[in-house]
Amino acid sequence: MSTRKPDAIDIEVGQRIRIARLAAGLSQTDLGQQVGVTFQQVQKYEKGTNRVGAGRLTQIARVLSVPVNSFFEGREVIENVARQGVESPLSLLTHPHAFRLLQAFNKLDDAEVRRAIVELVERLAEKPASAGNGRGARRH
Repeated sequence: MSTRKPDAIDIEVGQRIRIARLAAGLSQTDLGQQVGVTFQQVQKYEKGTNRVGAGRLTQIARVLSVPVNSFFEGREVIENVARQGVESPLSLLTHPHAFRLLQAFNKLDDAEVRRAIVELVERLAEKPASAGNGRGARRH
């Protein structure tokens, strides 16, 4: 029996569900309870591991207060991602804390501060991983 690889469109729709859920301030458990599934099932939808049926997607959209078609907008992008087999740009927002970082960044009015933050994060991202995982390090 072969393991089914998630379809690129299922992954894209799942990422859009996750982004809408985060924007609504709901946990996977909260969303699951409101649509009648477990948080594990919500995880599988968000990863594209399990397909979301039309009825369930309609329930999710209602709970998240978004139109159902928002999960499919930009069809050209979805199809291009599927065709090329590359990671969707939306996947960047699904990383832990990325959405919160973007929300906080958006509140900054000072363009110079925004630029400085981007440069700082870019420098941090270029640094090689230090020995260990940073746990137990003192904070200043």
